[in-house]
Amino acid sequence: MTVKVSHTSEIQNLFNEAAGLNNDQGSPRVKQIMLRLINDAAKLIEDLEITDDEFWHAVDYLNRLGGRNEAGLLVPGLGLEHFLDILQDAKDAQIGLSGGTPRTIEGPLYVAGAPVCEGEARMDDGTELDQATVMFLEGVVRDTDGQPVAGAVVDLWHANTQGNYSYFDQSQSAYNLRRRIVTDSEGRYRARSIVPSGYGCSPDGPTQECLNLLGRHGQRPAHIHFFISAPGHRHLTTQINLDGEQYLWDDFAYATRDGLVGDIQFIEDAAAARDRGVEGSRFATLQFNFQLQQAPAPAAEQRSGRPRALQGA
Repeated sequence: MTVKVSHTSEIQNLFNEAAGLNNDQGSPRVKQIMLRLINDAAKLIEDLEITDDEFWHAVDYLNRLGGRNEAGLLVPGLGLEHFLDILQDAKDAQIGLSGGTPRTIEGPLYVAGAPVCEGEARMDDGTELDQATVMFLEGVVRDTDGQPVAGAVVDLWHANTQGNYSYFDQSQSAYNLRRRIVTDSEGRYRARSIVPSGYGCSPDGPTQECLNLLGRHGQRPAHIHFFISAPGHRHLTTQINLDGEQYLWDDFAYATRDGLVGDIQFIEDAAAARDRGVEGSRFATLQFNFQLQQAPAPAAEQRSGRPRALQGA
């Protein structure tokens, strides 16, 4: 028979004390959240009859997850980051906000402070040209009325041919495959880069360990991340996943959404490649346009306050 004691006054007094409700110091908001967290954890332990061994293995897992800096990887893998997007979509619908490019997850691999370029940028440092396919990416940022947004900042980042990101991969140069591009008078941005690779969670890491227990893979399709911002417009966090990828609609991080699939074109044309300054005959083109909503309040123009990496920090 299942024994339950979490509802008793003795345990509730314990949890209130543990959450700081018996003092007037600290943060009322954190206290509210912590009390809920403690109570929900206790109910889970009771309802599922969690053993001592299971509990302390879970504590050890959390220690190892943090030690590998993979908490930000597991969160999208468990669907929670996608849930936040769906929840915000529902909140928007409730107050009549609609239109614009769909949002999707940021992921854990953004680095602040990328170089700023006007109108167009070269994103790669040239070290992978012997194995990479050069990619020309371009598009237009518009508002929901279809008018171009000049001076928008297109902050984009993606992986290299090995599925690795600069800063987190110390073999790459600083800000490799990371740029901020300010749109021109017609709202256009252009970038020369390389076709990114998809990637998987580290096979010996705690995220993949958890996914293995769930019978799931940890693979992502090739994709390109974006922050797009402009005065008077709502900040957009999104990414485009490349068409034709094996895991396009089976992304372990649940980032692929209708309207966010990039139709990348691979071209074999020596003359066209030469005209674009590409050695050899093969290159790729990708066009993707964005629409920004009007900001319902000034705070909506800013990205979230989520902690992020900073080069050199």
